[in-house]
This record gives sequence, C-alpha cells and structure tokens, in this order.
Amino acid sequence: MLSKKTQYAFKALMYLSQQAQDGPVLIAEISRKKKIPLKFLENILLEMKKEGILDSKKGKGGGYFLAKKPEDIVLAEVMRLIEGPISLLPCVSLHFYKKCENCNEDSCGLRDVLIQVRDANLAILEHRTVADLT
Repeated sequence: MLSKKTQYAFKALMYLSQQAQDGPVLIAEISRKKKIPLKFLENILLEMKKEGILDSKKGKGGGYFLAKKPEDIVLAEVMRLIEGPISLLPCVSLHFYKKCENCNEDSCGLRDVLIQVRDANLAILEHRTVADLT
C-alpha cells in the first residue's frame, strides 16, 4: 500500500504538471487545492527538490515548479525517493537489498514469487511517468 506521503507527492507532482505553463506555484496553493497538510507538503517538496525533480524560486512570483518535463519524471524514481523499496521483501529489492534472517534464498518459494511480483510492478512503474498521471 502506498503511504499518504507518497500519495501526496504524486498529487503535488500532478498539480505542478497541470500548472506548469503558469510558472511557480506557492506551497499554500498546492496544499489548499490538493488538501495536503502544509507542513507535511513542505517536507515532501524539499525531498523532491534535493533529488532534482523540483526546483523553486524565491520572492514575488516564486514557488515550486517541475525541474524536469513530466514525461521525464519516472514513477518508480519518485516512489523509491519517498517510499523506499518497491519490493515487498528486502531480499528481493534491487536497490535496497538485505538478506532475510533465517532464510535460505536458494529454496525460498515466497522469495521466488515476490521476485515475480517485483518485476511485474517495475515493468509498469519504470515505464510510466508523471505525464501519464495527468
């Protein structure tokens, strides 16, 4: 299940994508229009700015805007940034791998199935972008 934080990140990205032609958008506007708590949204937008997904402008006419084209912001990238691993178990994660305790990976049926689940999810998430959401 996606966390609220990740859902809010996608809502903010969709809104910024829709408003791109109008220039930077104030955090308060995104918060109000998308019903996202302001303090929570500030942290989410800062994380995405640090990763180069968003940028901001200070002063009059300032706010946040997409640093990349919507078609260049891959959903898997955003999910990993906000959510962490996409995989359901750490032993099947491509970017956050960690061996499970008391498990023989060579004979674990659950691991085998969840690798297939991971691959099916990634087949979609790594080929879809913010442009696909709007």
